[in-house]
Amino acid sequence: MVSRKSRRELCKDFIVSACLAGDNCAHDGRNRLRRRIGRMVAEGRAVAICPEVAGGASVPRETCEISGGDGNDVLMRKACVLTRSGQDVTRTLVNGAKKALQIARRLGIREAVLKSGSPSCGCGRIYDGTFTGSLKRGDGVTAALLRASGIKVYTEKGFDGR
Repeated sequence: MVSRKSRRELCKDFIVSACLAGDNCAHDGRNRLRRRIGRMVAEGRAVAICPEVAGGASVPRETCEISGGDGNDVLMRKACVLTRSGQDVTRTLVNGAKKALQIARRLGIREAVLKSGSPSCGCGRIYDGTFTGSLKRGDGVTAALLRASGIKVYTEKGFDGR
């Protein structure tokens, strides 16, 4: 049995995209460091995860975008995630989203700060599936699953840095 004190010590306030915390896990093998998010991880207030890597993707990897909808549509099997060359990586992103949710639940996390635009982490706006740099309304797969599970999701741009 875990005591109340040790259970609280296990809890984090946020789950964050690992690339924002400084991990070199973005599709190009680089990071997208936001110092305040890296600091949150270092202080133990947040746990970092790259859902794409957690789902089995390599670093670096070919870019991918959601085709035929957004993350909610992917979760309902109405859309898929394709790489630029046409490889279907839907299962990888869905598996990674499920792992992110498992971590959030295990640690009692109620909020997330995720990388904007990403087919996995994007929230509010994601790339439109044409690989032209155009954005559309919608969430990535992980953002959609976390939201559907009651976790409040922010982008690094919309996060106030509490």
